Amino acid sequence: MASVARMLTLNVNCRFSIFRHLSFVFIVILFTLGSQNYFAETAHLSGTWNTREFYRFLIKFGFQKTDIHQENDGYIYGNVTAKGNLNQKATLAVLDRGYFLEYYGNRTVANKSKACALMFDKIKTTAYDSVCFDTGELDFLRKIPCTKGKICEDEDKPAFVLPNYQFMYRIRDIRQPRFWYISMVACYRDPKTCKWKHLDEEAEIDYDIWFVNGNPNVSGNNPVLYQFSFDQQDTVELYLVFFLCYVVLVPLQLYAALQQRHPVTRLFTVSLLMEFIGLVFNLFHVLKFAIDGVGFEQVAVAGDVFDILSRTTLMLLLLLLAKGWAITRLELTHKPLVFTIWFIYGVVHVLLYVWNMTEVDIIEDIDEYQTWPGWLILILRWVIMIWFLLELRNTMYYEHNVHKLHFFLHFGASALVWFIYLPIIALIALRVSALWRFKLLLGITYSADCLAYCVMTHLLWPTRSEQYFLLANETFHADELDEFNESPHVVNTYRMNSEEPPDLSDSASNYNNYTSVNSNNSNIDDDADYSKPILT
Repeated sequence: MASVARMLTLNVNCRFSIFRHLSFVFIVILFTLGSQNYFAETAHLSGTWNTREFYRFLIKFGFQKTDIHQENDGYIYGNVTAKGNLNQKATLAVLDRGYFLEYYGNRTVANKSKACALMFDKIKTTAYDSVCFDTGELDFLRKIPCTKGKICEDEDKPAFVLPNYQFMYRIRDIRQPRFWYISMVACYRDPKTCKWKHLDEEAEIDYDIWFVNGNPNVSGNNPVLYQFSFDQQDTVELYLVFFLCYVVLVPLQLYAALQQRHPVTRLFTVSLLMEFIGLVFNLFHVLKFAIDGVGFEQVAVAGDVFDILSRTTLMLLLLLLAKGWAITRLELTHKPLVFTIWFIYGVVHVLLYVWNMTEVDIIEDIDEYQTWPGWLILILRWVIMIWFLLELRNTMYYEHNVHKLHFFLHFGASALVWFIYLPIIALIALRVSALWRFKLLLGITYSADCLAYCVMTHLLWPTRSEQYFLLANETFHADELDEFNESPHVVNTYRMNSEEPPDLSDSASNYNNYTSVNSNNSNIDDDADYSKPILT
């Protein structure tokens, strides 16, 4: 009965630790994101800007490569109005990266008049202005706010502006897709001197702006491309594909969990369910985004939280199995170390997510694994992988059951692939353009996770796992558990070489009579493993 008590205590501690980890992750992420301002990736922006703020960055949006045979130009259109009147007007700027970096970098200059001059120094000779530079070839700027009910005064082609909107940009690039950066700044060009000056007036400016890949004047735009930034396009299809995979996998695993009530099966089922819930939340967000260009940002954050929880729980399960828990031994050794390492990995994973959402400047073309929390989690993952291999090797060294050894071989190979894929793909992503990087990381990450869950479902299927699971049934046998617990490792009580028939010339006692080593024999080493049967 002592073994039963220890086993139940381990299960309770494991579940309680998971609950604390789950609560901690939710609290940290929701509190941090709720108290920080970060840029939402949305195709439809609306809000109010006070000119005393001087500068507001709106969005970084990727417009696709233009096909001259299709209506797939990029468009920016909307309304920008103010409640009162301004003597001078602020500026709405739509710039590509080549012009934006210098413009953005000078926004922090303390002297705002000087800041305006520096920000527009490169743009002033190329951007079109009907008064100061009517030979400019690039239509970068709009004077805002516009008069209510009227088209903006510097729209050179009013007939092309959509009904009920005040301005429109048309983005055409036949060479490559490109990021464009949209912002508002309290600067104006003096029509007399053509110099840029600071708008030293306070006003509340309301804006309602759309960003789309496709002509809003025509119907039939592809809904999974139309309102998505180029780097986010095709993510709907990715989520749908993996949703269909999990729709098949999750019911199978739930059936397996009901057929075999075992702590390993339960822990794996929890991890799989969290992965599925996270995927459903993200799919719901992108489907709504395809409709209204906004989606549910909070739902997407919750989906990412469940995704983090599922991966950390899966890592815990892999570490427990590598130590042979519930397969070769009942008592888990070094429990504080195992759960501490797992908890640290989860905290770093949360830190990476929050850091990427709140601290990484959206202007930088980097992904989450190019930040210091990203490098930290990759290093930690390598360390855990090496520890996993050492523990698995030690477990297999003391295991002689053929079925269990086969399980550990297949389990170790699949788990190693899961551990190593992320550092490798993070290094590859360094050489991939930011326009393609997000889709690459998303696709490979979900593929690796889905493959890992499929393999584990196969390995832990009841008809197979009953060959190597301890405590496979709800009915515990105290005497057997005590016998297991008295020995340092669970070993075979008979040889599993059924493929080789016995030699009939030998004595039958050579195959059927196994006895334990006599511990009182003085010729036996005190450190010998007395639990192993020998032939007498």
